[in-house]
Amino acid sequence: MLRVLLSAQASAARLSGLLLLPPVQPCCLGPGKWGDWPPGGGLHAGPVQGLQRLLEQARSPGELLRWLGQNPTKVRAHHYPVALRRLGQLLGSQPRPPPVEQATLRDLSQLIIRNCPSFDIHTVHVCLHLAVLLGFPSDGPLMCALEQERRFRLPPKPPPSLQPVLRGGQRLEAALSCPRFLRHPRQHLIRSLAEARPEELTPHVMVLLAQHLARHRLREPQLLEAIAHFLVVQEMQLSSKVVQKLVLPFGRLNYLPLEQQFMPCLERILAREAGVAPLATVNILMSLCQLRCLPFRALHFVFSPGFINHISGTPHALIVRRYLSLLDAAVELELPGYRGPRLPRRQQVPIFPQPLITDRARCKYSHKDIVAEGLRQLLGEEKYRQDLTVPPGYCTDFLLCVSSSGAVLPVRTQDPFLPYPPRSCPQGQAASQPTTHDPAQRVVLMLRERWHFCRDGRVLLGSRALRERHLGLMGYQLLPLPFEELESQRGLPQLKSYLRQKLQALGLRWGPEGG
Repeated sequence: MLRVLLSAQASAARLSGLLLLPPVQPCCLGPGKWGDWPPGGGLHAGPVQGLQRLLEQARSPGELLRWLGQNPTKVRAHHYPVALRRLGQLLGSQPRPPPVEQATLRDLSQLIIRNCPSFDIHTVHVCLHLAVLLGFPSDGPLMCALEQERRFRLPPKPPPSLQPVLRGGQRLEAALSCPRFLRHPRQHLIRSLAEARPEELTPHVMVLLAQHLARHRLREPQLLEAIAHFLVVQEMQLSSKVVQKLVLPFGRLNYLPLEQQFMPCLERILAREAGVAPLATVNILMSLCQLRCLPFRALHFVFSPGFINHISGTPHALIVRRYLSLLDAAVELELPGYRGPRLPRRQQVPIFPQPLITDRARCKYSHKDIVAEGLRQLLGEEKYRQDLTVPPGYCTDFLLCVSSSGAVLPVRTQDPFLPYPPRSCPQGQAASQPTTHDPAQRVVLMLRERWHFCRDGRVLLGSRALRERHLGLMGYQLLPLPFEELESQRGLPQLKSYLRQKLQALGLRWGPEGG
């Protein structure tokens, strides 16, 4: 039995939807067996449009069925939505619509079912909508036939691509080769590394892993130890150009691995490859400098006249000289036992003549501007210097000159630079306990921004730790300003109060009354 709600109990609200539907225009329909205009155009257009007018003017459901059944050669696809719409109008226009004979509905449904394969997608959608409003059951033959035609006309979905089964090393490489590195959490990398077989961990994969850790400041001990172990095991197969990339995250992340053969392995590689790739050799030493693990033998080689003359005519001569100048400063300040050759003064260049690239790139997120304004209002512009580069080439955030009594002095009346090398130690000796005959002290306010730390926020990056370490060894008094404390200040008044407390804790005084 066809359960269609086309009786006196039919919902007036549901039928009213049919009255609001605009008339179906044949010109809106796509091509089809029943929807195409017949050949000859004008000769046959009249009967087709005449049938539509007859359907629109039908006075009963039975009359609708007669016009459709008695004119099969004139019926087109768009006539069926017209008939359904007229059926709803007939039922909705009467206060108590008479019940419709089941045979009439069954025959109308069969007509639509028999011809719906020729409908275009627009006609199918209109008929579906009208059938729902008329109350045809969703599991009935009419609704099933129309829904089947609708699905048939949907664009086919592309078959799912068969992803190859990736092993541990391949999965790790795929993850690390993705442009959006941070979408892959650390545990995913650790799991991929743990599942990889030894032969799957190629130098390319491990270099990708090392670059990922360094780029995103991920100080992940398990992954770093895996890189160190790989370097030791594959020592004879690795060139210095690959080793420099594997060693990079250790210096940048300020992490000295527990692998006992890590340093002996690097010393052997440097001894074997130092003359082959000068830039790679210096890059490896830069990473070891951040870890305070410089091998004397390699320093002897890179400071030798032959090596210096060799790199002078190369395209990367300036960057190598800059790195050699930093290594020479590390020897001066941190290696009192070194007695080998040093970088000649005429070859030395400023190490970092301007703020680092990361600071320039993130200047809009930095606290430097608001701290500068706080110092200006607190001390006055003449009592501090911003972004001053001090020998041998370290850029300071803010530098103050302070008398022996703790008074902040105008910078223009003082030499802001401490002597380098420190006077307490002759050339070639470390300044572990620097002293100076200059009565004025130099206080350096060091911004410790969020990106100056490894991602865990507790360990300074190697380059930052190196700068602070060397400035302290040269005799500058450091006053760190951690990002957690700076971010907790709400507005300039709070920041000024914070800076006042920091400076007074060092015994500094300023202003006409010393406070």
